[in-house]
Order: sequence, then structure tokens, then C-alpha cells
Amino acid sequence: MNAQADPIVEELIGLVFQAAGHLSADFNAAGAEHGLPHAQALLLVNLAEPTSMRAIAVALSCEPSNVTGIVDGLERRGLVVRQSDPADRRVKQVVLTPEGKRKRNLLRSRGYAHAEAFFALPAEERVQLRDLLADLLARVDDDASAHPACGEPRVRRA
Repeated sequence: MNAQADPIVEELIGLVFQAAGHLSADFNAAGAEHGLPHAQALLLVNLAEPTSMRAIAVALSCEPSNVTGIVDGLERRGLVVRQSDPADRRVKQVVLTPEGKRKRNLLRSRGYAHAEAFFALPAEERVQLRDLLADLLARVDDDASAHPACGEPRVRRA
């Protein structure tokens, strides 16, 4: 540890990574139960409306060429289809199929149940934790607004 490092910050780093690890492990297990690799499950649970491949790449923080492979896998499973954007037929949008919506809802339900158990705190503490994390993330998002990829549409949850 750096001589000037704040020990509380060091502890926060570890705790946040541990918490994220627990939630991520359960999410990955749920995806695996449905035969979905992490990236496909992540896209599936976050796709709420027709979304361009470019917007998906930004939301997943990956290269557009990687999105093609992710969408190909979901398309082979009958969970999404590609459709032309009515406003610009050159742009392909990814749209959930009825089976994709069903599977998305199953993954979300399992994720919610696990998160509810994970965040089993008294209501006041849960609200406090939410507010603290939201404040931190809002500051990070504000600081990141100068980044060229920021400000692009995010995959929105229904």
C-alpha cells in the first residue's frame, strides 16, 4: 500500500469488488443455465427497445465487431432479430423476439431475487447505500462527459 494511500479507500476498493463479484457470479450462473455466455446474457437483460448495433457497442463498452458476434449468437438461439431502422435503412437495430423477452424476464427475475437477498439490509440502510452509490456514479458520469464515447445512447431497461 502506498504510504499516502487512504486505508478506507483501499478497503472500499476491496469491498466493492467483492460485492460486484458476488452479483456477477450469480448473473453468470443464471446465464449459463440458459446456455448464454456472459456477453449475450448481459445484452439480453438490458435490451428493452430496438437498439442500433452502435449503441449496443457503446453500452457494452466493446468494439462493434464484437457486438456482431454477440448478436449472431442471440439470433441463432431465436432470442433477437435484426431489423432495419425505419428512419435510416442502413442502420440495423436489434429487437427481442417473444422468446427473447421470455428469457430476459427469467434472467431478470433470478437476478432480482439474488440481489434482494444480497442487499438484505434494513430499509433505511438500503436507501442510504443506494443514494451513496448513485451520488458516486453521477460524479463519475459527469467527469466522463468529455470522453467521446459518452453521451451515446445506452441500452435501456424496460
